[in-house]
Amino acid sequence: MPFRIALSGLNAASTDLEVTGNNIANSATNGFKESRAEFVDLYANAIQDTTTNASGQGARVGRVAQQFSQGTIDFTSNNLDLAISGQGFFVLKAPDGTQAFTRAGAYSVDRDGYVTNAGNDRLQIYGAVSGVGGATTFNTGALQDFQLPTVPNAPTATTAVTQAVNLDSSQAIPAVPFSETDPASYNSSTSTTVYDSLGIAHTATLYFRKVANNSWEQYTSVAGTTSAPQTLDFDANGALTNPAAPVTVGPFPPATGAADMNIDFDFSDVTQYGSAFAVNNLTQNGFTSGRLAGLDIDAEGVAFARYTNGQSSALGKVAMAKFNNEQGLRQVGDSNWVESFDSGTPQLGEAATSSFGQIQSGALEASNVDIAAQLVNLITAQRSFQANAEVISTADSVTQTIINIR
Repeated sequence: MPFRIALSGLNAASTDLEVTGNNIANSATNGFKESRAEFVDLYANAIQDTTTNASGQGARVGRVAQQFSQGTIDFTSNNLDLAISGQGFFVLKAPDGTQAFTRAGAYSVDRDGYVTNAGNDRLQIYGAVSGVGGATTFNTGALQDFQLPTVPNAPTATTAVTQAVNLDSSQAIPAVPFSETDPASYNSSTSTTVYDSLGIAHTATLYFRKVANNSWEQYTSVAGTTSAPQTLDFDANGALTNPAAPVTVGPFPPATGAADMNIDFDFSDVTQYGSAFAVNNLTQNGFTSGRLAGLDIDAEGVAFARYTNGQSSALGKVAMAKFNNEQGLRQVGDSNWVESFDSGTPQLGEAATSSFGQIQSGALEASNVDIAAQLVNLITAQRSFQANAEVISTADSVTQTIINIR
């Protein structure tokens, strides 16, 4: 019987060495969670047994328990490197369509624009949806593959211009009729870039001409067409009184084949003070087409695409999952886990909500293996193995003594 007891101890110590060795081997594996071997004793009981006299039947490994403590966050220079600070897992879709979960966030883009890990598993997100008034929401009811745009960002024609200028009230009224080629026919001018429906840039030149005290005219020239004058009236304090609302100016027909441009001008911030002409602000809402220039992911997992035209748009929100029993997850390699009966079904959600952690872009979660502790465990497991081997040697000596009795 001592042989069997010692053999069970050798098996248990051997498993402990394997677990410790696996922890050490993965001490540099991103997102790896260390495990520990948990032992239980063995007793063989029957109805007739006297419990107080039972010596025990050895030991066995009750389970190899994963330890999901937080790993150190190491910063990198890649925006697609993602780390979770807190609870949760990234959700992946494997090439065979099955779902997996991971804490390893080293991602890159494949030739089709999909964000994948080294095993070609695709990162899952909640897709962006344009809501009322252009607000972006996310479809949290369905997961989809995270794919970066592979086509240029579409242009948007200019439809509105907001200007904040000061007209010099002390200037004289021009003596000649307005002509955009004659600087003596207007008091001041400025310009801005506007875009047609094809994204082609045009210069919009604004001419200001004083016609009476507290009264001015603005002419707008775009794509070779000059608009009719828009009257601007001011009170004795230099505040605008007319027009009270934005005014549509146009049409301006581009020679590019684009649609005619009709632009709403907002004059609410135009003033007439006794100081030099000044342009305090001049903005418009159009832009040309643009190529993808970069990607940003915030702490809530929202992925923003940045384009060469200065625009940005939300592509989606990185999906996360958690489980009632993380230790019940089944390891499948490549730093991935899959759900099991013991883990329960995944609870999907969003970063920085409920008990989910935050996402750190440009960072990776290091392994939570403590090398110093593992080396101590290695010595302990070695001593246990040697001690159980000594039990076998001692039992063998006792047995040999009995055999030698004559």
